[in-house]
Amino acid sequence: MHYTLLVRCVAEFIGTAIMVALGNGSVANVELKGTKGFHGGWILIGFGYGIGVMIPAMMFGPISGGQINPAMTLALAFNGEFPWAEVGPYIISQFLGAIFGQLMIVAAYKPYYNKTENVESILGTFSTIDAENSRINGFINEFIGTFILVFGAVALTSDHIDPRADFIGLGFLVMCLVVSFGGPTGPALNPARDLGPRLLHALLPLNPKGSSQWKYSWVPVVAPILGAVCAVKLYGAFF
Repeated sequence: MHYTLLVRCVAEFIGTAIMVALGNGSVANVELKGTKGFHGGWILIGFGYGIGVMIPAMMFGPISGGQINPAMTLALAFNGEFPWAEVGPYIISQFLGAIFGQLMIVAAYKPYYNKTENVESILGTFSTIDAENSRINGFINEFIGTFILVFGAVALTSDHIDPRADFIGLGFLVMCLVVSFGGPTGPALNPARDLGPRLLHALLPLNPKGSSQWKYSWVPVVAPILGAVCAVKLYGAFF
């Protein structure tokens, strides 16, 4: 069934909102003081983000492709597999969805934001930062992680036989990437997932606030896009 661009953009908006709400929600549960998951560990975050990607992909994959990631959208467009005329609407929908998903987290966890003194823990529930304060290290980490994510996503979905089963595999891939490559940066692997919530962090009157670390903000935008484009190009060249 063919869906209009508007319907597909709505799917991308809702899908990205769910992904951010479930993924960053797991971060908030672990990082914010007083929650029942406080200091629950990195595995909890990996599980949250893996399922957070899998569920909206299964929900909206047959409608919009379940891209929920500007890096994926741009990579497919660069490879001639997605129309350039629809790139802008998709990316806008993804960014707005990420912001809306983050708003749900802030609404649900507001009492625990108020209890948390560590400003980096607060920022971590919105966006990513490099543990070594190194943009080079962050760039390498985000590039490798997104390359593996997109290469795996394209390979998993290439047969078009059972897309829902493919998305289950994609969820496990994201979970493993967060556990394996999450130490240095988070990671983002998705420009909308990082930049949308970071913008919200800068605008909201949080107390304590802390820096939104805009000097680092270009890394989880540029590196995932380059990693995704390289992954799609390499897969297309060989397979």
